[in-house]
Amino acid sequence: MINGKRIAVVMPAYNAEKTLESTVSELPELVDIRILVDDSSTDDTAKLARRLGVETFVHDRNYGYGRNQQTCYREALSAGADVVIMLHPDYQYTPLLITAMSTVGTVALSISLPPLRRRRPQRRWRAGRPRCARRTSR
Repeated sequence: MINGKRIAVVMPAYNAEKTLESTVSELPELVDIRILVDDSSTDDTAKLARRLGVETFVHDRNYGYGRNQQTCYREALSAGADVVIMLHPDYQYTPLLITAMSTVGTVALSISLPPLRRRRPQRRWRAGRPRCARRTSR
């Protein structure tokens, strides 16, 4: 927890049994919620995640990466997370960066941005020809 915000790490997994243990072991202490969503792996990813104490959800079939991400975010928000950080359990990124990311995340959540101003599109066509086109004499 940082500044009263609950930090969740979500891990979309598919056949990540070989690297999962090293990834989970490097998660910092400030992580409150650890979630793994297994996209119907053929190895023992889900079994290992449960043994490591990670909250685990398993898809009944392989839905793909996008659906896996949706499940990760949905479950993190339903668990009460204020900041959600996605970490790939195949050790694509080091978990040691989570502390820095969660600090930036709490700052980003507290900033209110002004509404975007829309620019009026420029007219490119006049009288049926592009503006840059010149009339040539015959």
